[in-house]
Amino acid sequence: MDLLIKNGTVVLADDTRRLDILVKDGVIAKIAPNINEAAAKVIDAAGLTVLPGFVDMHCHLREPGQESKEDITSGARAALHGGFTAVCCMPNTTPVLDCAALVRYVKDRGRESNYAKVYPIGAITKGQKGAELAEIGKMKMAGAVAFSDDGCPVDNGNVMFLALKYASGIDALIISHCEDKNISDGGVVNDGLNATIAGLKGISRAAEEVQVARDIILAETVGTRVHIAHVSTQNSVELIRQAKQRGAQVSCETCPHYFSATDKEVLSYNPNAKINPPLREDADVQAILRGLADGTIDAIATDHAPHSANEKNREFDLAPFGTVGFETAFALAYTKLVQTGILTLPQLSRLMSANPAKLMGIGTGELKEGAAADIAIADLNPTYTVAADRLHSKSKNSLFIGWTLTGLITHTIVDGVERERW
Repeated sequence: MDLLIKNGTVVLADDTRRLDILVKDGVIAKIAPNINEAAAKVIDAAGLTVLPGFVDMHCHLREPGQESKEDITSGARAALHGGFTAVCCMPNTTPVLDCAALVRYVKDRGRESNYAKVYPIGAITKGQKGAELAEIGKMKMAGAVAFSDDGCPVDNGNVMFLALKYASGIDALIISHCEDKNISDGGVVNDGLNATIAGLKGISRAAEEVQVARDIILAETVGTRVHIAHVSTQNSVELIRQAKQRGAQVSCETCPHYFSATDKEVLSYNPNAKINPPLREDADVQAILRGLADGTIDAIATDHAPHSANEKNREFDLAPFGTVGFETAFALAYTKLVQTGILTLPQLSRLMSANPAKLMGIGTGELKEGAAADIAIADLNPTYTVAADRLHSKSKNSLFIGWTLTGLITHTIVDGVERERW
């Protein structure tokens, strides 16, 4: 079905312009002012902003095995509500995605859901136990777009060294969850003044930073690329900045909670503020903002981590780590980054679309002729309060419930078709 988007403010690679977009057979056929060709469906985007569909390179859909928290269908539908047209799901499911058969299962379920596109990330090690490499080559052939033991860091440096060597030979991306669990040692919040006030065990920044440094050094030694997940500290940003200046093939992501909130959130003992890596201090937030502005940080990912109410609504120490993020990511980024002048809309678009798409090798992430018609349309005027009963994820464990944000996704189009989101 042909689609014509009229009168929108279109976010291009380097600027924004008032343009129309014509879509034919799932592909952007024309971008120009005042397109008058007939189309089966017309969307009047006057007063709205038209962006490339967002690409989330780091989320948790929980299927197989943990469907009470989320499943591929519910997660992909919630992603659509947030303007995401593609999501890459981590392998810490039950069982772990550590073989080709399970990678194919996730791909098939994603196609069946018919919401956002779903791309599986395979495990680095068998069972995410950190001891023996999983069948990375076979999983890549089956459709895995990257490899990570996210949630379970690869503690053994030699295993990570071997994984990077193997990945280099088949052009596979290793995504590193940087945490030395001997240092984090059962902590639950950032190690600082607010941990002391709350009487909660802290996690030193060093738990993240020593593995960031290790994996950069290993990647430089091998001469291959590595991607650092959910960067949260000032030192991590600086280590990555220096590595890039040396020419290292390192990329990284951060998440909206690391540029929007600090560890003051834990003083209320809200279990939705229990996140790994933990929320940090204002100096770390400022470093994340600088890293986003100067290009040190390549992408914004959600780390969407759904947990049931029964799991989260308990003592802070006992609650699992994680917050859902699909449906608040764009509004947080627009409110905290664009409205404050830290980023322009094209810069934000690169961080949420083009850059993650390139890193994961899954399309353009741009609005240009010949590209897949994966499009998000947003109204940048509404200011609203985040409410649990308006979230479409199975789980409602959002840190941002009660926050006032600006920017609302009105349409999400995948391969030229506006997806039914309800």
